Amino acid sequence: MRTLMAFKQSPLRIARIALVCSTALLPLGAASVPAQANSPVLAGQVSLADLVDKVMPAVVNISAVTTGDAKGRTLPQLPQLGPDTPFGDLFEEFFNRRGQGRDGQNQQGERQAPQPRRSQSAGSGFVIDASGIVVTNNHVIGDANEITVIFPSGLRLKAEVIGKDAKVDLAVLRVKHDKPLPAVKFGDSDAMRIGDPVMAIGNPFALGGSVSSGIVSARNRDISQGPYDTYIQTDAAINKGNSGGPLFNMAGEVIGINTAILSPTGGSVGIGFAVPSSLAANVVEQLREFGETRRGWLGVRIQSVDDATAEALGLGTARGALIAGIDDKGPAKPAGLEIGDVVVKFDGKEVKDSRDLPRIVAATPVGKDVPVSIVRKGKEEVKTVKLGRLEDGEKVQPASARTPAEPAKPAVTSALGLEFSPQTEELKKRYAIKEGTKGVIITKVDPNSNAADKRISVGELIVEVGQEPVNSPEDVTKRLDALKKDGKKSALLLVSNAQGEVRFVAVSMN
Repeated sequence: MRTLMAFKQSPLRIARIALVCSTALLPLGAASVPAQANSPVLAGQVSLADLVDKVMPAVVNISAVTTGDAKGRTLPQLPQLGPDTPFGDLFEEFFNRRGQGRDGQNQQGERQAPQPRRSQSAGSGFVIDASGIVVTNNHVIGDANEITVIFPSGLRLKAEVIGKDAKVDLAVLRVKHDKPLPAVKFGDSDAMRIGDPVMAIGNPFALGGSVSSGIVSARNRDISQGPYDTYIQTDAAINKGNSGGPLFNMAGEVIGINTAILSPTGGSVGIGFAVPSSLAANVVEQLREFGETRRGWLGVRIQSVDDATAEALGLGTARGALIAGIDDKGPAKPAGLEIGDVVVKFDGKEVKDSRDLPRIVAATPVGKDVPVSIVRKGKEEVKTVKLGRLEDGEKVQPASARTPAEPAKPAVTSALGLEFSPQTEELKKRYAIKEGTKGVIITKVDPNSNAADKRISVGELIVEVGQEPVNSPEDVTKRLDALKKDGKKSALLLVSNAQGEVRFVAVSMN
């Protein structure tokens, strides 16, 4: 189980907590209520026993064993500790017990080959096809050399990896058996509402099949774990070892795959996260069919739209995904999409913010002709894009981390807390500006300005003001004056770094 903000805790401390929790079965001051005859369930309580009986046989424990040098990795060297260093004698005794000195030699002085290091992890999974298809988290199996799937009945089967996807943290395994295996099916996570009851089953702390229940606490959570974050949050107890296990609705359908927890202790504090079935089912199907994912690709670089940007673009309210870059070889360019367009709908699905677009595009079939609704200079238009395929190696190059030297004072123009200058050979060399990069060079930023708050930096270039290109400081001031006359409160700048990568920044003109 991936743990966010977790701290180490000693086994003794965990044992004490477990002991305390096991005795806290009743509210403080509550009297013990004997069970009624012929009724194991107290009045007002709802038993999940029938549901557990129905789905438990399909939930499995997963044991993944990894050999340290299985992929040719170099094993770390043993610590080189002299006899006079603290704890040196203890290390000497530790290695001598194993017939090996600190320098990798045995007691006869012969050099020993490094031994492979083995690690074992335990997680959860579930069968979705009686033929032996098992779903779990990618981080549960990692680069394991040996994977064993263990059923509640005690049946143990070796598994092979059909495919895995690190972006959504899913993996699909196959086991073989001479009889059909118990299986569960995916349900509709989009139909789940905050407050709906859910049940989790898994292998917490390698204890074996354990059941916990709770509700859907929140939806569409972004926990910064990947490009398609849209987790279900639940208060059902989820702990280390629950990773890859199912989150069920009350119909016994899998509506989530338990993946991460937020915890200051490493144990459940009632904040767990599950990959929704609406996202997982499509990924699992692709992994089963192709052994890899085949996601749609639009070929754009996007950024979010805040209130200031929305006002500057005439959107009314902050919505959609603002196109800040277009791949020359991508599908967006021949379809007529441009930098500065705001995508508000894709294939009929509303794009509420920039996080929605990558998920929607990725889930759309490669090669499909897709209508894309955009807002361009205040007017809505529809373009048709023939969707490409997102390659795993497709990555946006990071901006340069250089810190330019403080420039000499050229003749400059000031506005918005910025000083800017025309491109000169001296300034282009000073800021290592890529040949062909257009715009007006920023030579100073007032640290108390809104531009500084928006992380505009010395050495960057202003390419557009109010979606109109600028080639000189005079162009910048003229465009700003025109925006003020139009009653705009913010100026939308297209800012480029030295490598030519651009982004939109809305800067207050007050």
